[in-house]
Parts: sequence; structure tokens; C-alpha cells
Amino acid sequence: MFQSLTDRLSNAFKSFKNKGKLTEADVKEGMREIKLALLEADVNYKVVKDFIKTTTERAIGSEVLESLVPSQQIVKIVNEELTALMGGENTKLVISSKPPTIVMMTGLQGAGKTTHTGKLALMYKKQGKRPLMAACDVYRPAAIKQLQVVGESIGVPVFTIEGCKDPVKIAKEALEHAKKHGNDMLFIDTAGRLHIDEELMEELQRIKTELEPTEILFVVDAMTGQDAVNAAAAFNEKLDVTGIILTKLDGDTRGGAALSVKAVTGKPIKFAGTGEKLEDLEQFHPDRMASRILGMGDVLSLIEQAEQKLDQKKAEELADKMMKNKMDFNDMLNQYEQIGNMGPIKGILSKLPGVGNKLDEVDINERVLDWNKAIILSMTPEERSHPGLMNPSRKRRIAAGSGRPVEEVNRLIKQLEQTQKMMRTLNSKGKKGKKMRSMMNGGGMPPMGGGFPGF
Repeated sequence: MFQSLTDRLSNAFKSFKNKGKLTEADVKEGMREIKLALLEADVNYKVVKDFIKTTTERAIGSEVLESLVPSQQIVKIVNEELTALMGGENTKLVISSKPPTIVMMTGLQGAGKTTHTGKLALMYKKQGKRPLMAACDVYRPAAIKQLQVVGESIGVPVFTIEGCKDPVKIAKEALEHAKKHGNDMLFIDTAGRLHIDEELMEELQRIKTELEPTEILFVVDAMTGQDAVNAAAAFNEKLDVTGIILTKLDGDTRGGAALSVKAVTGKPIKFAGTGEKLEDLEQFHPDRMASRILGMGDVLSLIEQAEQKLDQKKAEELADKMMKNKMDFNDMLNQYEQIGNMGPIKGILSKLPGVGNKLDEVDINERVLDWNKAIILSMTPEERSHPGLMNPSRKRRIAAGSGRPVEEVNRLIKQLEQTQKMMRTLNSKGKKGKKMRSMMNGGGMPPMGGGFPGF
């Protein structure tokens, strides 16, 4: 995510780090590099111009030029200005005081409206809501079926009217259905359209007039950069949207849409799609995103992700076994499954401070996780519970059963042994060991005893 922008900004900051004291000329030269980095990332030109002007004015002030560590002050200022550029603070979805909360999903064709309608419904279902999705895309072949499949997979009902070609009628009847059946949230999946299509835009305006939605969200494909921002501005002009959903943010190496859309439309980014799974939707936090862009990590999002996707009880049991030095291959298998639930390893590591901007230098094979699980599953129950039983013939059998070389079996065994050795050392240190145990049990994250596989 935003990797090329992160790299360019890191290079720009190096010019500040090499100087003990900064002059006004040094600041302007560094800002020129930051300006080029933002333009290359496809950030709107006017947005870049205003950003550089504001940042430069702050940077040539006394807080930087007279600072003991001016390079750190520059990074702090850029971080604060990036945060402000993307909205300043997290803006949550408005929940109506009089149910149901009506969320109207709009956007261009292929932006991911139907999928993200499902993602939002799932997110709020997990928060105790009773969502209903309305299939109002009557133009795209199989659009209704797609929403029904999504609804079935997440356990959320989908309202349709067989053979009806009037989206306004479907939306109105869906609202009545929601009121009668106690659905406190209604997500309206509308057809994708170009902002220049007057007839279809009028249709959206009619839905807005008839239902008076609580929220009108515009779904933007982040990878289309400035085209997406221009479309968002056009839709906002017609509909007065209340917020933005950025999709495919995990594949956006530049970051132009994320950095431009709030400044251009004046509307906050409320959610970000970060993967293909229906669980891969995050509330958008400008301050955390700015930290990621600057390679400073995003530990808060990582902790929230862990709390949502990990089995806390299993994590605590594993931490307890590790501290008692009783960890075996069953625990390691559970650990791998917990890590797998959190998504791609590279995505997890990218949120750790100081790691994100170095990931390009490291070859991380995501399949190592599956290979290690295959090795453990090729062991007998007795071997998994008693690692000390391993001998050359058992290792060869396990390697053959898993389709992996003996060297990988040996590496996995060594990984477990190193974890056990580390825990013995911690336990021998008394109070420090107790402190470590407390951290592992209370942190929400699974104890990564053997490190991330493949890293």
C-alpha cells in the first residue's frame, strides 16, 4: 500500500537527516522532492500545491530551523499535514436515531459497490445490528444474484422484487420491509453509472428524494487515481454524498486517490477496502494512514485487527503453555491458523513501525505458512504432542507425507526448539518473565514464538 510514495518520501527525508542545522534553502530543496513524490503518486496538482505551501511555511518557522533535531520536526510536520489532508480524524457512519439507518451505495461501474455493500453489512452485523440489503441494480446482468450470494455467505437477507425494473420502487418497498421485520440498517446497492449519464444520475436523485437516506456513500477504486477523484467530485455535486469508501487500497502503490479525494470533495473517507475477503474492510483513520505512508507503522490498526480476528482464549492458552515451556506442534499449528486469520503476512508486517518501508528488501513467501501446516498435519498425534520423538526416519516420512523437503522439516523443528529455549531463558529471569507473560496474555496478539514464517 502506497509503497512507491513511501519510498520517495523516505528519500526526501534523507536530505534533511544529513544536515545538523537546516537553512531555509535546505527546507525548500527538500520540499521540492516531497512535491515531486506527491505528483508522481498521482495526487491532485492543486492539492499538492496547497500542501507544499502550508508545510513549507511551518517548516521554515522557528520550530524547525531552531530545533535540535530538525529532520524529526520535518517528519512530524509532514505527518500532521498528511493527516489533515485526509480529513484529520476518523469520521464514523451516522446511525439514525429512528431506525432503520439507510445507507445508499453509489459509484462507477466496477468500483466494487456490491461487494462493499456486503462488507459493510457484515461489519455492522458483527456490531449487533440487523442489516437488510436491497438489490437495486436492475441493469447489470447477474448483479442481483451476486448480492444474493454475498448475502447468503454472511447471513444477511437481500430484498428483491422478481421482474421489477424500477430501482426506486424496489428501494421504497425494501424500506417498508425493513420497518416491518425489525431491520435497523438498510443498505441500498445501486447500479454503477458514469457521472455523465444524466438519466441514471436522475434515478439516484429520485431514490434520495423518496428515501431520504442517512448516508450516501460513494465507492471509489483507489487504483484509478485522479479519475476516481474527479468522478467523486461529480457525484458529490449531484447527490451531496456524505462519505467515501476507498476500495482496493491494498493494491494502490501510489496513494493519489486517498490523498486527494477529501480535499477535492470536502467529504470524509469513512472506510477502506483492504483485500478480497468480505472481512477486509477497515474504518479509515487519517492519522494511522499518514503513519503508514511515512513508514511509521500502524500498531493501533494491527491490535484492532488482532482483537477482531483472533481467538483470545486460544491466544491466552498458547501464551500460558509457552511460559510453562510446554509448547508443542499442536500449539504451533494453532498459532499458524491464528496468523492466517489476520490476512497476508506482508500486510501484518507492514503495520509494524520501521518494517513497512523495508519489506521490498525481504522475500516473504506467503505459502510458507501453508507448507509448515502441511508438515505438522503429516505428523502423528503422538509426534505433535511429543516433539522429542523426532528421529531421521520419522522426519523422512513426514517430509514425504507433506511433499516438502527434509530440510524444511528440520527447520520447523528447530523453530520450535528455539522458541522453547527462549521461553526457558525468560522464565529464569523471574520478574521480567512474569512481565512478559502478562504482556502476552493481555495484548490481544498471539505470541509469535517462532517468528513470522518465511520472514
